Amino acid sequence: MTSSGTNPERRPPDDPVGSAAWELLLPAVSAPARTRGRTLQAALREAVRSGRLVPGTRLPSSRDLATDLGVSRGLVTEAYEQLTAEGYLRSGRGAGTWVGGAVRAARPRARDLAPRTPGTRADFVAGTPDLSLFPRAAWATAHRGVLSELPHQDLGYPDPRGLPRLRAALAELLTRRRGVVADPERIVVVSGVAQATTLLGFALHARGLPTVGVEHPGSPQHDALYTAAGVTTVPVPLDEDGISVRRLRDAGVRAVVATPSHQFPTGIAYSARRRAELLDWARSVDGFVLEDDYDGDFRYDRAPVGALQGLDPDRVAYAGSASKSLAPGLRLGWLLVPQTLADEVIERKRTMDLGHPTIDQALFARFVERGDYDRQLRRCQRAYRERRDALVFALDEHLPGTEVSGIAAGLHVIAELPRRYGPQEKVLPRLAAAGVTVRPLTDYAHARAEPDEKRGVRLVLGYAHLSPTRIREGVRLMAEAARG
Repeated sequence: MTSSGTNPERRPPDDPVGSAAWELLLPAVSAPARTRGRTLQAALREAVRSGRLVPGTRLPSSRDLATDLGVSRGLVTEAYEQLTAEGYLRSGRGAGTWVGGAVRAARPRARDLAPRTPGTRADFVAGTPDLSLFPRAAWATAHRGVLSELPHQDLGYPDPRGLPRLRAALAELLTRRRGVVADPERIVVVSGVAQATTLLGFALHARGLPTVGVEHPGSPQHDALYTAAGVTTVPVPLDEDGISVRRLRDAGVRAVVATPSHQFPTGIAYSARRRAELLDWARSVDGFVLEDDYDGDFRYDRAPVGALQGLDPDRVAYAGSASKSLAPGLRLGWLLVPQTLADEVIERKRTMDLGHPTIDQALFARFVERGDYDRQLRRCQRAYRERRDALVFALDEHLPGTEVSGIAAGLHVIAELPRRYGPQEKVLPRLAAAGVTVRPLTDYAHARAEPDEKRGVRLVLGYAHLSPTRIREGVRLMAEAARG
């Protein structure tokens, strides 16, 4: 036996406990000499945690285990003493060493709770872009550039609003593309529109505004996010021009969430008259419009309509993100806040997470500054326009009489099936049985809103994540299932 190396002729002991320990700990023996002690401790610790060495098991003496493993006795003694101090083992003078009873944890299993639609033949759920369009090469180039040029001090805790470089780049971008009034001092870099919504909810609550109007139908996440901030949501119905200002006044709220450039999910764009009426309402009640610029960059029949915030930046808080243009997994967005809400929002951002990751911010700033983001938007716009055209054509071919509503924009359409296919409670199970995943417009109704019984089956069909071929095949499957 060597003092610290391995013994090439060692054999596992005959008793079962010693054999189990030998098999569990043997890989640690092959570790480099300088790390062998820590590796042996880790292997023994994991054997207890995983239950392979159960409480009450008596371990071999340090002398016997050292002999079996071909290591020094001191190495095993040190491992036993360390794990006894931590509570994994217990020992008594002359009584040997035993597995303690304090450990109850088994090896944790890392579950994936990301939203998925497994086992489907066609997935038309809205809200996901084509993640294969993510510009990996340009992003990697920007990443290398940032790591080589980022000042050391920028790796510390950032300004909770975001790096000045990124806020300046966003101000130029949003002014040019979305027509906003973008003061870099009032831009807050956030983890997507969801965090922007939560921050605004806290700011409203702090100002004594306990309720906020939300579009009906609208994004289901608004209700949960505002509720988490202590603000109650009130559904306000839409008409052909946008959210009903008359019903908004009846609701008695002083803040409202709106998606005026491309309403989600109906797909309408607010008329110029409704935009003016909405701002007049906000001024009259000393309130705010919380503008979610949902896929505002993607308009296919004309240039996108500018954001509402540009008309009154003191009454409109504007939120957007790179989730549809790059990838939702980046968790990267921006919030332009009215001056009267800025202090509360910034302080909430600071206490919530001490600021967005600085390397990600510097990377995106470089991406915007060098024109890569504009190129990515053009690339996505070409792809999504082609896919929308493919979906409309396929619906006309396989489900004739289907009415597609909403402007030519965004990443989804509303498709109302002809009544001959039957009521919703019969159509949806048939589609699900055929492996076609869709969501009806009723899924986006507010829980406290009155149901609309006057219309047929209206489906919210997302297409951005599907190739034209998969779109055509999916619509064909949908048609076969709808016919029963």
